[in-house]
Amino acid sequence: MARPKDSASSVTPATLTLEKVGAVAVVTFDDPANKVNTLHSRLMPEFEALLTQIQGDPSYKGVVVLSGKDSCFVAGADIEELSTAPDAAAIEKLSHKGQALFAKLEAFPLPVVAAIHGACLGGGLELALACRYRIATTASCTVLGLPEVMLGLLPGAGGTQRLPRLIGVQAAVQMMLAGNSLRPEKAYRMGLVDYLTIPEGLRAVAIQAALDLASQKLHPKRKKPKGLMGLLEKYPMGQNLILNKARSMVQQKTKGLYPAPFAIIEVLRTGIQDGTRLGFAKESREFAQLSQTSVSKSLISLYYGQNDLKKNRYGTPQHKATKLAVLGGGLMGSGIALVSIQKNFHVRLKDLNQESIGNSKKYIWKELDQKRKRRSLSECEANQIFSRFSTQLDFHKFDTVDVVIEAVFEDLTLKHRVLQEVEANTPDTCIFASNTSALPISQIASVSKRPQNVVGMHYFSPVHKMPLLEVVVTEQTSDATAAIAVDVGIRQGKTVIVVKDGPGFYTTRILAPFMDEAALLCQEGMAFDELDTVMQRFGYPVGPITLMDEVGLDVAQHVAEELKTAFGERVSSQDPAALQDLLSKKCLGRKSGKGFYLYDTPSLWKKVLCRKKGKAINPLAVQALQKKRRGEAPKDPAQVTARMAMRMVNEAVYCLQEGILSRPLDGDIGAVFGLGFPPIHGGPFRYLDTMGISKAVDQLHRLRDQYGARFEPAPLLVEMGTSGKRFY
Repeated sequence: MARPKDSASSVTPATLTLEKVGAVAVVTFDDPANKVNTLHSRLMPEFEALLTQIQGDPSYKGVVVLSGKDSCFVAGADIEELSTAPDAAAIEKLSHKGQALFAKLEAFPLPVVAAIHGACLGGGLELALACRYRIATTASCTVLGLPEVMLGLLPGAGGTQRLPRLIGVQAAVQMMLAGNSLRPEKAYRMGLVDYLTIPEGLRAVAIQAALDLASQKLHPKRKKPKGLMGLLEKYPMGQNLILNKARSMVQQKTKGLYPAPFAIIEVLRTGIQDGTRLGFAKESREFAQLSQTSVSKSLISLYYGQNDLKKNRYGTPQHKATKLAVLGGGLMGSGIALVSIQKNFHVRLKDLNQESIGNSKKYIWKELDQKRKRRSLSECEANQIFSRFSTQLDFHKFDTVDVVIEAVFEDLTLKHRVLQEVEANTPDTCIFASNTSALPISQIASVSKRPQNVVGMHYFSPVHKMPLLEVVVTEQTSDATAAIAVDVGIRQGKTVIVVKDGPGFYTTRILAPFMDEAALLCQEGMAFDELDTVMQRFGYPVGPITLMDEVGLDVAQHVAEELKTAFGERVSSQDPAALQDLLSKKCLGRKSGKGFYLYDTPSLWKKVLCRKKGKAINPLAVQALQKKRRGEAPKDPAQVTARMAMRMVNEAVYCLQEGILSRPLDGDIGAVFGLGFPPIHGGPFRYLDTMGISKAVDQLHRLRDQYGARFEPAPLLVEMGTSGKRFY
């Protein structure tokens, strides 16, 4: 039982506070040990005892559940508790306990109102679903969702059973499979939330709602699917059709590599067809089994990594940058400007010609307008964000900016000139950040008067969609400069890794041998689309040939030349003549309409040039590679994935060995969120641990004996294999 504090209130240990406001019990979640509220087994007895106490007091007419945190309702279950559970049986028991608690909440004799402000995710939303009425604030920090699928799991405290009953099967399955967070306005439209209010009025509105529910003045209105979807959802055959369609789409999108989406669909099916009692039982069982999969363990390790990187390793900068300048109005520069103004930075974009500036303005407004059309931004908010963006042809008012981010072409002479011009027009405190994918930052800084202020900030295209930022520090970069660069990246919403300077840094350096092996396989006769398909089945979001077209063949050639000079054939061993041949024919990739594939090709030509459904293969690319034909590509897809994966992970170990990376975690996060390394494998270092270091060394030795010295294992890897060490 909760210990009485005074005549008006009582307090349970640490987390839950009970306050009596008239005839309403106001229960406040506020975990003093954490910045956010999470659900864990230690909390369940407290909550249950508190409900028993409220039920035993006849003066109460209703209950309000809210949070004492500034921007968090309940952020979900305690992932650490799941990670440290000894086995599936222990996790299934945790799930049963959560289900039992929320069942008691759902059946509570008094109306319970969830007053939601801030993040209401995972177990937090499952808590809200068990309440009779849900009120949410319209604050920007308020989001609702069931993101468990992102961790290779499913909702394990009744969410799979309550959500479809509330918003319909179609909406529920889409929400759980996507794992996306919903803004309160959308949650209201779909019936997930019953009422919206401003943060200042939440408490009073929720208390009144509890009283009105108790007196039956207020009756929750449940929105039902309409039209054809509403008809389908009425009958088992239609419900099955919806779930079967969802299963087919999941198979197509994930290639069957992620078990959680399939489990979600089948748990939903059980609850709909066989009743919630069996649905709850299957939910707990599947939740426990998923928690033991290598996929879930990998995804949870990435979750921990992302959380760890939300902290600035250099500490809070003494001076917070608020005004940025971006040099270059191409896609990269425009993307950097876009993510910056959306996070409250004021941005000046400079380019040499008005046409480029005009294109940049169009690009940024188009992205904001799309958000407006999707109702994730109001027109007023879109205009307010755009007002933080200005453009110019000169260095006017550059003396007021804190950081200049250079995004011009990958040419050292050009970058030298730009750096010198910036230093002549900015104060001594201004940071110069180069967005380069391969040129060493120390070489760029060699002409600087303030080398301590020069840093690399390597963004990934498209900037507004790719989550990673690679901050590159030289021996001369000051900690104060690095702190500001990392802080800017974090505030832009990026996951930031810090690496030491060197050719290709980390991400480009490990991508180069991966692309090199792809080119070699194609020179051995492997079809472009076949190679892409094999690597997608391994878990990559796109295949290496498609990726090369997206990056640009001219960029790929430039990077290959730079890194071959630095590292030799271990990183780049294929004959560059084929790529040069393609470049001479204006085959630059998607940006020129043709690369290894053809883009914007007439449908008739697609039928002629495609071996099956997919992109049209460029015959010029096939001819260029056939001129340099070498050997025979392996028939076994496992041999193909081994060659591709081991080139990348082996180079990642070299980066750790040489101090480019300070720890494996940064390498895993960088590869997954910057290059699309399969999340199911957790990153290069997690992949090696899962495989077994000694087995990885043996595989590299076999590949070296068959294909050459480019597969020579990194000395660190050999040493770890001999001593039985692991990266984690």
